[in-house]
Amino acid sequence: MSRLPLIGVTACSKQIGLHAYHISGDKYVRAVAVAAKGLPLILPSLAELLDPTDILDGLDGILFTGSPSNVEPFHYSGPASAPGTAHDPARDRTTLPLIRAAVAAGVPVLGICRGFQEMNVAFGGSLHQKVHEVGIFMDHREDDNDPLEVQYAPSHPMHIEPGGVLAGLGLPSEISVNSIHGQGVERLAPGLRVEARAPDGLIEALSVEKGGIEGGKAFALGVQWHPEWQVSSNPHYLAIFQAFGDACRKRAIQRDADASTNA
Repeated sequence: MSRLPLIGVTACSKQIGLHAYHISGDKYVRAVAVAAKGLPLILPSLAELLDPTDILDGLDGILFTGSPSNVEPFHYSGPASAPGTAHDPARDRTTLPLIRAAVAAGVPVLGICRGFQEMNVAFGGSLHQKVHEVGIFMDHREDDNDPLEVQYAPSHPMHIEPGGVLAGLGLPSEISVNSIHGQGVERLAPGLRVEARAPDGLIEALSVEKGGIEGGKAFALGVQWHPEWQVSSNPHYLAIFQAFGDACRKRAIQRDADASTNA
């Protein structure tokens, strides 16, 4: 029996009381274990201590999670954030180079919400900091006063572009997704392709084009919505995690075979 693929799950840095923590949401690690059928390993935001190569050598895939924080805008030459905007510089320093290294090394990648935005920024794209203030987009934010079941309920339809990763999973041309974000893609990075759009035209999913970025051969998908939420009860969300898990298992098998050959 083959082993479970080892799937890194990015962590946010957070101060709780007097102590610093590296934390990741239960819904992400649970989706990796249940839907991708991998062993989730939380990756601390320690860019000054851990080189991306050392991290990737031990993993079969990486999930770049959502977060209450936003990517600092200087990473995409954007204007300063509004006062009070939550940032996580330690995470930025860790995830942005890690995404580039993972794609270059052929390590499967799935980015969700902030992770989706990180993928775009990592390869040279930019972000709208307040989508609802742009003027051409609807308000994609949730109501914090609603219970979670309402916040994460389907919010709008989404059109899936033909010929991409999502279409290749057998998803229909239109599905309903939740919407829990204030930022979004402004300029798509070179080497990435649009996978899906909201009714207002905002990019909802992207992928690394085959050959568009050096090393871009493995599964590399980013989604703006949250497919990890109750993933087992939504066949469209489940298909994404299953495809990600399959790609991670493929890498695990290859890594084990290479290790046996070199033993």
